[in-house]
Amino acid sequence: MVNTLWLVRKLGDFSSELLSEEDIVVLIQDGVLRWPSRKGWYVCKEDAQARGIKVPNEVMKSYEEIVELVEEAKRVVVW
Repeated sequence: MVNTLWLVRKLGDFSSELLSEEDIVVLIQDGVLRWPSRKGWYVCKEDAQARGIKVPNEVMKSYEEIVELVEEAKRVVVW
């Protein structure tokens, strides 16, 4: 189970110190311009493709997968 799902639109003021081990971070919109740096960090597949960014499949989540994470998470935070 996911404790908190963090949907991060840009990383300028996001602090990974806020995360617990059961959290997942999905970089969306312009957040995909930064490479996922840790385990449990993912990139929105469609946002990366729209910006021409190549990301390994194992760190990509589609819109459908993100919706599933939203439904599964105890809490969702959009940053």
